[in-house]
Amino acid sequence: MTSLRKLGSSDLQVFPLALGGNVFGWTADERTSFAVLDAYTAASGNFIDTADSYSAWVEGNQGGESETIIGKWAKARGNRSDVVIATKVSQHPEYQGLSAATIKAAADASLRRLDTDYIDLYYTHFDKPEVPVEEIIGALDELVKAGKVRHIAASNITPERLRASLDFSDREGLARYVALQPHYNLVSRDTYEGPLQDLAAREGLAAVPYFSLASGFLTGKYRPGTTVDSARAGGAQKYAGTERGRRVLAALDEIAAAHGAPVATVALAWLAAQPTITAPIASARTVEQLPALLGMAGLTLTDAELARLTEASA
Repeated sequence: MTSLRKLGSSDLQVFPLALGGNVFGWTADERTSFAVLDAYTAASGNFIDTADSYSAWVEGNQGGESETIIGKWAKARGNRSDVVIATKVSQHPEYQGLSAATIKAAADASLRRLDTDYIDLYYTHFDKPEVPVEEIIGALDELVKAGKVRHIAASNITPERLRASLDFSDREGLARYVALQPHYNLVSRDTYEGPLQDLAAREGLAAVPYFSLASGFLTGKYRPGTTVDSARAGGAQKYAGTERGRRVLAALDEIAAAHGAPVATVALAWLAAQPTITAPIASARTVEQLPALLGMAGLTLTDAELARLTEASA
């Protein structure tokens, strides 16, 4: 059984791969989403990531479809206390921004959709620099004190705003961010490495990166001259024609062959081995896509293999 990892300074213990819920209600219907969630938890997975805005970008959707599906599934399985559910605020069409009133109203709406009394991990989805950190942290602290949220976290935030938020929490004795959700993967390293990662390391924050497989590029399916029928193909194909993309795929192919493992498994294993990383996020729109993701929990790359990938992705 895969051992769980402590999420930063919190009391949460999570599986080393977070299951992305962005596909639920988008490329995976309710029945398929239930099957993916069942297979993930059957493999000891317990960390589910969603947002109140998933998937408002789909024609006919309102936002919150993913939360609703996860809530129905947890209710049907009776396993709410066995899973760690993370969701986010700031992007839902009806709850835009991070004013105190918006944060509190959005949290209540997420709780209703998730059909639960509490959110394990609540992220500010995109920071809003026009809102003082004091207002944001104050509202989040109220949710923690009310028992509606267990722990708070931040995503898409600058080092300066993160530093100011942590300082305010420490100064006032209020709820403090325990995790960070950055954009980070083998072909997008400067989106996290540097001041943000250094700050996370100093402050003991757990990093839970999104776009861990670069919109599918790091699965190895997207190569120069190939066409893949996927809603995310555009995002992945932009890496296929780059020199870095070609170098990374070559290194991944070599190491995957040595281990007899899928390319995606190796890409996630590299990410999970980086400083501050607790659990990369990856989503599966079918049960068949899950094994390549879950395999990262059992794959340990050698120092030489990690260095090879780090050099190829430089």
